[in-house]
Amino acid sequence: MRRSLLTACLAAVASFSASPALSAQGPGPTTLIRNVSLLDGTGGDARQASVRIAGNRITEIGALTPRAGETVIEGRGLTLAPGFIDTHSHADRGLVRGSNALGALSQGITTVVVGEDGDSPYPLAAFFDSLTRRGMPLNVAAYVGHGTVRGRVMGGDYRRKATEGEVDQMKQLFAAELKSGALGLSSGLEYDPGIYSSRSEVLALAKVAGAAGGRYISHIRSEDRAEWDAIDEIIEIGRAGVPVQISHTKLAMKSLWGQGDSLIHVLNRARAAGVNITADVYPYRYWQSGLSVLFPDRNFTDRKDAEFALDQVAPANEITLTSYGPHPEYAGKTVAAIAAERGTDPATTLLALVKDADDARKAGRPSGETIIAASMDERDIEKIMAWPFTNICTDGELDGRHPRGYGSFTRVLGHYVRERHVVSLPEAIRKMTSLAADNVGIKDRGRIAPGTFADLVLFDPATVIDRATPANPHAVSTGIAKVWVNGALAYDSGQTTSARGGTVLRRK
Repeated sequence: MRRSLLTACLAAVASFSASPALSAQGPGPTTLIRNVSLLDGTGGDARQASVRIAGNRITEIGALTPRAGETVIEGRGLTLAPGFIDTHSHADRGLVRGSNALGALSQGITTVVVGEDGDSPYPLAAFFDSLTRRGMPLNVAAYVGHGTVRGRVMGGDYRRKATEGEVDQMKQLFAAELKSGALGLSSGLEYDPGIYSSRSEVLALAKVAGAAGGRYISHIRSEDRAEWDAIDEIIEIGRAGVPVQISHTKLAMKSLWGQGDSLIHVLNRARAAGVNITADVYPYRYWQSGLSVLFPDRNFTDRKDAEFALDQVAPANEITLTSYGPHPEYAGKTVAAIAAERGTDPATTLLALVKDADDARKAGRPSGETIIAASMDERDIEKIMAWPFTNICTDGELDGRHPRGYGSFTRVLGHYVRERHVVSLPEAIRKMTSLAADNVGIKDRGRIAPGTFADLVLFDPATVIDRATPANPHAVSTGIAKVWVNGALAYDSGQTTSARGGTVLRRK
């Protein structure tokens, strides 16, 4: 999803000062969280312990007794884990608006990684500085978007392959943005303008990231019709020595359903050949994007393509408009329901919806459209989730219309761990913490150990569950008791606090 308004606002920010690095504070008040079942993020079994925090770091773990004047939190046997790391988030929009990040904190998330799908705030230094001056309820790291860089170089003339000179300009601009501390390069190759790029263009930029110690994360070129070719492309980039991650991994077409094992086989074979390829996943059958992704060839008048999309990618009764500029009253209605209202068949209706939005855009009228559509099979979600190199993400906004923004991590803990037994609780926590940190290159977080930052979540594994639904996407999860961000209590008993303990996380 695009961020033109966000980018325009941030471009006006003049200050480029970096946020100060966090370091353990000197002698002063400490906090003891005692009598907890500790899952340290490494995947090991839980153990009974207490944890002491001084400033923003963990200082001690073990059988600890309270000190005079120390704040004591009674764990009462609840589980204490590292704060969850969302490796694919669109929280940047809400943070710029001053959101308290309830959707993230209430599911245990303490760090979000933004600048995803090839679209990042520009310039990134200004974005980081604006968040630092405002104060952040959680930690923020970011990638530089391939689409953002491509758009800056090619402008409106992007529906073509870039020239060698243009690729060189992109490399220079990307290298400059990397100096802000970005984790690497992100791409959204199903979206404009990235969909028109060549493999060689993306590879050239990914190599710049790799040379700087960065990474490449991708909404790959296809998650349905050309899935296997898209997987081959990201593996090819990984062969260049760049760590690569597949964003929100899925098999989003009926004829691909049940091929989760085949996908894992391909990824394992690449890893065995030396490619550092990893993945993230969110725990829902349905995705959120725009109508255009249903037409990868951008042939918005092709009835056969519309019929194929409705038959293979998402049926009309499972495509719900969450916003639609030309007809705001369509929000919350499926394509099937709109077709019935119009008295036209679903394919004709889909084509008309795309055309009306395009006409409105060209005329300068409200044109924004987003959809939630169901395209995945539970068998594949579980296979992908269980792969040892897959971490958990939301792909969500802080205040969006998809329930993933409020429920992804708690849904994994409640539905896929406790009810479905897809992975064990220690393994799920590893996927949410240390593995997530490793997959995107974040240091000193995702583990509970002396010296690491005090990002922590206290929860009840017997009751934790998501409550958000497409009809009520902002319903807060249950079972999350407390959340700390850099030692500051950020979420407590169902509410966010006034603490702004978050910081910008820069690539080292």
